[in-house]
Amino acid sequence: MPETPSIRPIVLLSAAAFASAATLRVADPLLPQIAGEFVTTAGGASVIATAFAVSYGLCQIFVGALGDRFGKYTVIAVATFLSGLTAASGALASSLAMLGVMRLLSGATAGAIIPLAMAYLGDVVAYEQRQTVLARFLSGQILGVIFGQIFGGLFGDTLGWRGVFLVLGAIYLVITALLVLELRSPRVAQHRIRDGGALLARNLALLQIGRVRIIIATAFVEAFFFFGGFVYLGAYLRHEFVLSYLAVGTLLASFGIGGLIYASTVRPLVARLGERGLALAGGLTLAIAFGLAAAAPAPWSVAPLIAAIGAGFYMLHNTLQTNATQMAPTARGLAISLFAFCYFLGQAAGVAACGWAVDEFGYAPVFVIDGAMLLVTALAFRATLAKRPAAS
Repeated sequence: MPETPSIRPIVLLSAAAFASAATLRVADPLLPQIAGEFVTTAGGASVIATAFAVSYGLCQIFVGALGDRFGKYTVIAVATFLSGLTAASGALASSLAMLGVMRLLSGATAGAIIPLAMAYLGDVVAYEQRQTVLARFLSGQILGVIFGQIFGGLFGDTLGWRGVFLVLGAIYLVITALLVLELRSPRVAQHRIRDGGALLARNLALLQIGRVRIIIATAFVEAFFFFGGFVYLGAYLRHEFVLSYLAVGTLLASFGIGGLIYASTVRPLVARLGERGLALAGGLTLAIAFGLAAAAPAPWSVAPLIAAIGAGFYMLHNTLQTNATQMAPTARGLAISLFAFCYFLGQAAGVAACGWAVDEFGYAPVFVIDGAMLLVTALAFRATLAKRPAAS
């Protein structure tokens, strides 16, 4: 049984997750501006979200094995430093294609941070407390979502989108220095696998486990439908209500507020609803909120709906993450990376497919269908939870 972990290493991991999440979500309120500068549609500009998600997912093939081999905390510190360089490089883009390449590189470096942090927590936190600790750790990620969306909108109206990437680069480098200092302390407990065998063989061995297949398939489908709708909420608000970029970013930041409400109430929610109840509540909340957002009569009415989307997402996703940390305890870094690989490939596929659907059919049908499919996904995952105990 893992011992009670030190708090400071987890806080710094949460700070790194903050930067990673901000990098991911910062482009959402800027899609209309980037589309205007490079003379394309919102669906066309979404390549910057798709590129980030694709490389984020593909890098998981390697980062899990690297974390198991060299220590998860060490690999996170290196990835945070590299992310500072790749995030700042976005400010140099002179075309949409170049910006897409810069986002591709940024996704590849940022991709190691959150999955390996989750795997580290799986190593040092007992399963019975893991969902609560994971939710508290994810507060950093949620704050990163808020920061990315609000400041993405703020810079869109003042300094322009290029300033966003320079600010993110500086944040990464500060966090890198703190992580390196923490690595030198006895508070960081690293678990290493010296000889894990061939990477392909280890991944194939994981895929032979039925529970692994269920969780990673659920992660792919959840990401496909959630981000296929959520990424376009900013463009929808700009188009439907003619809002400023700052207003769009502020409204989208309501998502993070909903997530923080979940994180602050996770302990009683887990005790009262359990994993099955949380999955169902998350799916229902997402279906209702996405459906209502498609028919919102005024900008102010969208804010509570986006907050509900945030709370519903983390109810479902945090339950899925907690189960993912226990898929393969003896190769946890590799297992979580496989989970993240499928999750971000699902995100990339969903953003691309729904970008085409938005251009062809409009926003409302996409939001309604995505919400309904997320409820179906939650019900299917809940059914698998009924067949196993809550803890392993």
